[in-house]
Amino acid sequence: MSVTSRLRTPEEIALNAGAELPRLLLPQPAMFAERALRLRELAAGHPMRDYLLLMAVLAEAQHARLAHYPDIALPTAAQADAAAQQGQALLDVARWPRDPVWRGEWRALLRHALDRLPADSPARPGVTAALALDDAALEQQAERLLTGVSLGLDMALAPLVAAGLQLYFTRLVMATQAAQPGSFGYTEDQGRCPCCASLPVASITRVGGGAEGYRYLHCTLCNAEWHMVRVKCTHCRSTGGVRFRALESVAANDAAPAGKRPSVQAETCDSCGHYLKIVHMTQDVQVDPVADDLATLTLDLLVSDAGYARHGANLLLLFGEAEEDDGTPPPERGPR
Repeated sequence: MSVTSRLRTPEEIALNAGAELPRLLLPQPAMFAERALRLRELAAGHPMRDYLLLMAVLAEAQHARLAHYPDIALPTAAQADAAAQQGQALLDVARWPRDPVWRGEWRALLRHALDRLPADSPARPGVTAALALDDAALEQQAERLLTGVSLGLDMALAPLVAAGLQLYFTRLVMATQAAQPGSFGYTEDQGRCPCCASLPVASITRVGGGAEGYRYLHCTLCNAEWHMVRVKCTHCRSTGGVRFRALESVAANDAAPAGKRPSVQAETCDSCGHYLKIVHMTQDVQVDPVADDLATLTLDLLVSDAGYARHGANLLLLFGEAEEDDGTPPPERGPR
């Protein structure tokens, strides 16, 4: 019987040697502003230029509102202890009761964006219509978006609602950490955010500081990042059958050539048939998991055509058609 060996990554060698690394990277105040700059950079000459510019305006509005976000209800020490003991995300979106403040801030976010959209922007009518949404309809859309219920989900409205939810949960994570340092512990599901239990939008290999060379998964909702070793499937945790594909390599039905790694790749797994994009700061220090994911939709389409399903989601660009609403309410939240 033959035994197949795999060379360990420098990251695995360092971890086995007892090297310390930041397990969790929490969102920073300038994050939305940096994302906006990246979106504007990527929009130049891009087929999705108008959409990327809309997302840039929203990111700029998120940055502006984050700096002045009002006080919101935070978890108690008892809740943090209970979540840690159960190995659950403290701010699990399926359980955490959203503070109604988020709705007012969402409307302020959209008004800020609307004031800065060009007069001829094709996005203006959609943003204006969204502002007319009442609280009940907004909460229904938010619930369906966060719990993955497509029934009655307005796909055109979803990115705008997602922008407000990202703002709220990002602020919630930052405020919780400030009030109770160390509140976010280990969770059982490595493929979901240890802060809010959302899926990742992509992973990123970082440069600089204690995170140099390590791979982190980036939360699609609260923008926290958590460590996962490289060359490991984010869906099934397998290390066999993992390949890295770029636009050229997918078109050629082969793995990306060694030594020519692009800044954005699809990490595919032949064991489970899933993939997640990975962005490399070593190739472009300005990469942003959310922005670069939006700008590489063609890679998603090609990898999907090759038979792989995506692990994770970008809440700012959902795929598929929503089913018609038959009046059935979304699932009830689980107990705290």
